[in-house]
Amino acid sequence: MDDRANGRSQAALAGVRVIDLTQFEAGTTCTESLAWLGADVIKVEPPGRGEPGRTLGGDPNDGDAWYFLLLNANKRSVSLNLKDERGKEILRGLIRQGDVFVENFAPGAIERLGFGYDEVRALNPRIIYAQVKGYAPDGPYGKFLSFDMIAQAAGGSYSITGEPGGPPLKPGPNAGDTGTGMLLALGITAALFQRQNTGKGQRIEVAMQESVINYCRVSYASTMATGKPAGRSGAISTNTPRVPGGLFPCKGGGENDLCYIYPTTGSQSWERLLKVIGREELIDDPRYATPEARLERRHEVNEIVAEWTRQRDKQEVMELVGAAGVPAGAVLDTVDLATDPHLRKRGMFVELEHPDRGTFVMPGWPVKMSASEVPVQTAPLLGEHNEEVLGELLGYSAEQVAALREEKVL
Repeated sequence: MDDRANGRSQAALAGVRVIDLTQFEAGTTCTESLAWLGADVIKVEPPGRGEPGRTLGGDPNDGDAWYFLLLNANKRSVSLNLKDERGKEILRGLIRQGDVFVENFAPGAIERLGFGYDEVRALNPRIIYAQVKGYAPDGPYGKFLSFDMIAQAAGGSYSITGEPGGPPLKPGPNAGDTGTGMLLALGITAALFQRQNTGKGQRIEVAMQESVINYCRVSYASTMATGKPAGRSGAISTNTPRVPGGLFPCKGGGENDLCYIYPTTGSQSWERLLKVIGREELIDDPRYATPEARLERRHEVNEIVAEWTRQRDKQEVMELVGAAGVPAGAVLDTVDLATDPHLRKRGMFVELEHPDRGTFVMPGWPVKMSASEVPVQTAPLLGEHNEEVLGELLGYSAEQVAALREEKVL
């Protein structure tokens, strides 16, 4: 392939080609991550409406859904009718030219299409064949469908999220979907490295349930200690409780006008915090002299801090407390973050121009590498790269591509 495609000339995965049959979030996160590392990701979608994520939660009259644009940046789109043998033959040609094949269809769907691991490996023994499924295929739930909320329930994260005594809650971040995609991308990059030594591809499989279990592994410390299920603790850390500690109300009184303060253990952090809030007289007060004493009077201690935080906005609280050496983080919402000038400068948020949606801002890639950089580019229109990819990889002429599009193969 041309390593200059999509601005990847000096990127870490330049020269790696990914044949992407993913949809929705878990698989698309994996392939978007590979694209941001410089791989040439060729997204294969059905003609007409494309993958289901293009219309999820969006108005078709406005073009592709925002959901889709957030998960498919830096990819090239080829529309193929895989119910037509000619479409399947084109996909076989792409597979022969590929390094990685990724899919996250429902259990059994890829095999019914004729592109299971054995068939794909026969076409290209060097290919890395990667899959996301809801549950381990050989387990009792192997044929069950799954989405993020299902994986988080079955993987344990619901059970440890929420207020004590209250119902389980779904965590905000999509650990079941995006988290699984990230782990799959890590497995793929490791398999590419291993292939340099063996010359052979391999199959990689990540189950969403098992991915969530991995992300929750620290919670198993309490189970190891007590033999009981890990509980819910609201906004308080499940590790060593700190007093003062937790969410403190800030000036403004809005639902996100809060700052999380989490002093380190020992007296130094407590003393630093007292100096920041102007209550130095309490440093030698025996009522608060030890962590145990502060824990016993936790409501009283937290209110001392809250009296100070209520007079300042969350950003000021974070800056003053953090500068004193006490861990603190304002509850920043999506607007706070998307408009943050430093995050814009770092490229964590980028402004893009889409042919249908116009100008919009989306999060970028958080992994910064000194010798690899890939500019974020907007997600492709459906079939936008049919002529480019089929001509570049399979030698199709513009006339052949036009004819296939007319016959609804593309």
